[in-house]
Amino acid sequence: MQKKEPKIKRKSKQEASFHQGQKVMLLIATRTEMGLTAIIDGTQEGILYENEVFQPLKIGQKISGYIKKVRDDGKIDLCLQKPGYKAVDALSASIMYKLRHQKGFMALTDKSRPEVIADLFGVSKKVFKKAVGNLYKKRLISLEEDGIRLREKKKKPIAGSKKRRRDNRPSKSLRRGSSHRGTKDAEAKNRN
Repeated sequence: MQKKEPKIKRKSKQEASFHQGQKVMLLIATRTEMGLTAIIDGTQEGILYENEVFQPLKIGQKISGYIKKVRDDGKIDLCLQKPGYKAVDALSASIMYKLRHQKGFMALTDKSRPEVIADLFGVSKKVFKKAVGNLYKKRLISLEEDGIRLREKKKKPIAGSKKRRRDNRPSKSLRRGSSHRGTKDAEAKNRN
């Protein structure tokens, strides 16, 4: 018994215009030497390149994806992760979540194998390194030889508590004869 090829509802070019970064529904259609072809929103065919797919996909599977690029020849390149820095932001949130739920440490570094990163996060090593760099720049993590550690937040002082002066001297304003003291002295002179 042969599998039926999914039917494509053809639309005019105006109706089926896609733009870079657009979220779409994909129906995995066939395997090729370059990767997988998918039907985009039931209208046009696009390609998911094998080196950019980090999860198992089956023919006939429906999955959400993104338009990576609409080429000049009208062909469409697809991806499963948000393109550009949107993917980095989403992955950064995932890394932070995983760190919080693993006692603040994860045994992954920039030297980790791409397959390990793909298995854990479903992204390329390049995107992983961008996300880690983003978190490091924001000082949310520290990079160690054997992994990534969540940085502890510094405790903020409790509102209303002031540091006591160590030398028990009055503040500068009181030592100079502040307006507060001067006001009381003036009031006393006016009453006499």
